[in-house]
Amino acid sequence: MVEVGPNSNPPVCRIMDYGKFKYEKEKKAKLSRKKQKSVELKELKMRPKIDIHDYQVKLKSALRFLEDGNRVKFTVRFRGREMAYKDKGRELLERIVEDLKEVAKVEGKIQDEGRNLTLIVVPKK
Repeated sequence: MVEVGPNSNPPVCRIMDYGKFKYEKEKKAKLSRKKQKSVELKELKMRPKIDIHDYQVKLKSALRFLEDGNRVKFTVRFRGREMAYKDKGRELLERIVEDLKEVAKVEGKIQDEGRNLTLIVVPKK
């Protein structure tokens, strides 16, 4: 005798093979874990003086990641004297937001993390 519904009033019990019941319950749980979709954070790194074609390749990769349902983190890294031109990095990230506005929305705002500017975008549902 196996208690099937302990929370119901009155509790529900059935006469069955407990080993088989446990096996099937475990199999259902495994199948549901298998079908779960995990959302990853993909990162694309670039520099403020990125060329047009390189920018388009990064944008194409971002579109592919967003179509798969992943979040995308854009990082603009500054080296040496580029630190004086952080405004160019901001313009680059704003251009990315403008180019992706049909398929993605911005999560948060542009963050200044020392030598890096970061932006996270998520796919629109």
